[in-house]
Amino acid sequence: MLEKLKVKDVMTRNVITVPPSEDVVFAFEKLMKHRVSSLPVVDNNDILVGIVTATDLGHNLILDNYELGTIVEKVMVKDVVYVSPEDDLLTTVQKMNEFGSENEIINQLVVIEDHEIKGIISDGDIIRAIKA
Repeated sequence: MLEKLKVKDVMTRNVITVPPSEDVVFAFEKLMKHRVSSLPVVDNNDILVGIVTATDLGHNLILDNYELGTIVEKVMVKDVVYVSPEDDLLTTVQKMNEFGSENEIINQLVVIEDHEIKGIISDGDIIRAIKA
């Protein structure tokens, strides 16, 4: 089943992004407003340079770990795991598992083709595809 479905068939295409210069408070507000759990960080040419997650930002904001004016570039994950629109869902699940940390999976992967963000795929997207 997972080998037959492709990322492009289940991914979310309209990806909400954030620039590296965004204040972490505003980035977190954007995450909450759009009800997404991660924001790809893109430069002026829309090239992926990092990613921030609601879990990381929210946790650090609650613990008051950021100085006033901290920007996304200072806290983003720079080594972003991604998939291609042509990858199958089995490959995607394997990447989510392989690159997660300490018995955790990565919940979303950015979908990239020709250095351009084409979408984002979440564990929820994959579960919905399996149930369909």
